[in-house]
Amino acid sequence: MALLRVWEGETSPGAQEITDKVTRESKSAEITRFEGLPAGPAVQESDTLIVVEGRADVLALLRAGIKNVIAVEGTSIPPPIIKLAKTKEIVAFLDGDRGGDLILKELSQVTEIKFVARAPTGREVEELTIKEISKALRNKVPASQIAGRIKRRASASATTRASTSPKRRTRRTTQKTGTQRRTTTRSKTASRSVSRPKRGSIPKPIRELAEKIQQTMTAIILDKDKKILKEVHVAELATILQEIDEAKTILLDGVITQRLVDIADERGVSLIIGARIGNVVKRPVKIKIHTFNDL
Repeated sequence: MALLRVWEGETSPGAQEITDKVTRESKSAEITRFEGLPAGPAVQESDTLIVVEGRADVLALLRAGIKNVIAVEGTSIPPPIIKLAKTKEIVAFLDGDRGGDLILKELSQVTEIKFVARAPTGREVEELTIKEISKALRNKVPASQIAGRIKRRASASATTRASTSPKRRTRRTTQKTGTQRRTTTRSKTASRSVSRPKRGSIPKPIRELAEKIQQTMTAIILDKDKKILKEVHVAELATILQEIDEAKTILLDGVITQRLVDIADERGVSLIIGARIGNVVKRPVKIKIHTFNDL
């Protein structure tokens, strides 16, 4: 019996680890489809409907125990959501970026939104922890308070683009200097960093792991020998990564964000492969960034 207790204490998975894994799998199994859209099982029976952007956001809310959720899957609002909105109170829970602004604008034009909840600025709903999801929903605000703000922001953005575009065109046509040539070189470098990898350039073990974690909301951190250092939920990836020194490759069934790229750069990571790429403006030259679709 003493040996059994020692074995359980030293080699068996921790209770929290088992609980987390079971919770992830059970919540993933609860996702359904309502007229073709990813949704939670309580979409029709609940008086309140939480509208999010994509399937990964639905999974994130299910993980938090929230089942009255449905995804628009794009910037145009599909008919099923418009139909549901006629009989339900709508809460829009969107990413904290310009994409979230666009969806909110489209949603407000075809439905009556009661409340709006947002992920923190620069972050996406699917990467939030359960605590952060709960906080964002608690802090939701009446849609009437932010409608004007979104319109003003969109108007200011359009004005900025209109005023700066001609200047950029003028500089490109009049400057024929070494500076222009360097700018062209940087542009080509940036394009290469987001192009599809050459066939065979991503090692087979990494491709297989990437396929394995799809639709699981899981992240895997590998060392230079492609050995797994850590396997965690995508919401925990940024925190865990800061504690690991030998990380070289990151695979995640989630959004590659600027915050993740910055941390990866600090930790010496050379390859990131995720479900999709978010609003990543600063791309370190030494890190290759790809999506599952590139493999």
